[in-house]
Amino acid sequence: MVPIRGVLRKTPSALVACWLPNLIDAMADENKKPGFIKRLRARLNKGDSWLTRDITELMPGGRIDDGVLEEIERVMESLNKSLARKEKQDMDALREGLKQTIAELLKPAEKTLDVSTAKPYVILMVGVNGAGKTTTAGKIARKLQADGKRVMLAAADTFRAAAVEQLQTWGERNGVPVVAQASGADPAAVVFDAMAAASARDVDVLIADTAGRLQTQQGLMDELAKVRRVIARHDETAPHEVMLVIDGSQGQNALQQARQFHKALTLTGITVTKLDGSAKGGILLPIAAELGIAVRYVGIGEQLDDLQPFTAEGFADALLGESQ
Repeated sequence: MVPIRGVLRKTPSALVACWLPNLIDAMADENKKPGFIKRLRARLNKGDSWLTRDITELMPGGRIDDGVLEEIERVMESLNKSLARKEKQDMDALREGLKQTIAELLKPAEKTLDVSTAKPYVILMVGVNGAGKTTTAGKIARKLQADGKRVMLAAADTFRAAAVEQLQTWGERNGVPVVAQASGADPAAVVFDAMAAASARDVDVLIADTAGRLQTQQGLMDELAKVRRVIARHDETAPHEVMLVIDGSQGQNALQQARQFHKALTLTGITVTKLDGSAKGGILLPIAAELGIAVRYVGIGEQLDDLQPFTAEGFADALLGESQ
C-alpha cells in the first residue's frame, strides 16, 4: 500500500471508494493495530465487495491516478476532524466516522425526483442490457401512481419482445396504459406516438423504456439521441429526466457506463439496482464525485418495496452496516 502521509499532497479524483479500505488500513497502522481492516471487512461483508477489493485491481496499470489523491485527502481530513485520537483505536467509532464521511460525500447526490415541473413530465430510461430498466420503469410508475399521478408507459425497447410483454404486464397490474408497437418497430416512432397520447389523455408522467445497449455501441447510442430529438419535437424542454439504470454489482464498469452515457445523453439521474448480493454500492462514491449526477433510487431486490428513494445517510448506513 502506498504510504498515506507520503502521497496526500496534490491532485483530485473520483476513485475514493476504491481507496477507503486503504485509508482505514493507514489509520490502523498509525494506531498500532495490525490486522484491524481484515477483521472489519469480515464483520461487515460477505463475499467480494467494495471493501475487499485490492486497490491495484482498480488502478490502470497499477498506478496511482492523478485524480485520486485530493479526494483521499478530503476523506482523511474529515475522518480526523470527526474522531478524537482515542476513538481512532475503536472500530465502532471508526465505522461511524466513515459512515458520516460517506454520507457527506454523497449528500449532494441526494435529490428527490420532482415530476411536478412539467406535464407530461417525460422520463427516458437508459442503460445496458440486464441492468433492470424495464422493472425499474414499472416500479417507478407504480410509486408515482400511488402519489396520485396519471402515468403512462412507452415500450420503446422494440428489439426484445419480452421487454414489451414485461412492461405491458406492469401496466395491466397497475392499470397504467402502455403504448407499444410490433417487435422491431422504430423506437423513436413508439415514443412519438406515446408523446401524442400522453398529451391527449392529460397524463402527468410518461416513462419511456428503451433497449439495453453497451455504452460502446455507437450506433445504438445514436438511436437514443434520435429518440431524445423526437421527444423534444413535442416539448423542447423534454425529456425532463434522463435516468441511467446501473447494476450495482458491476463495480468499476458501472462508472465507465455512467461516464459514456452522460457524455452521449447528459444524464440527470441514476438508479442503482441489484444491491442485494453485495456491498458494491460503494461505486456510487466515484460516480457522485466525478459526474455530480443525482441518485434517484436504489434497488435491493425484485419486490416493489425493494426500490426506494436514495438518501445519503441511509445508504451509508446500509453500506457499512450496524456497529457490533
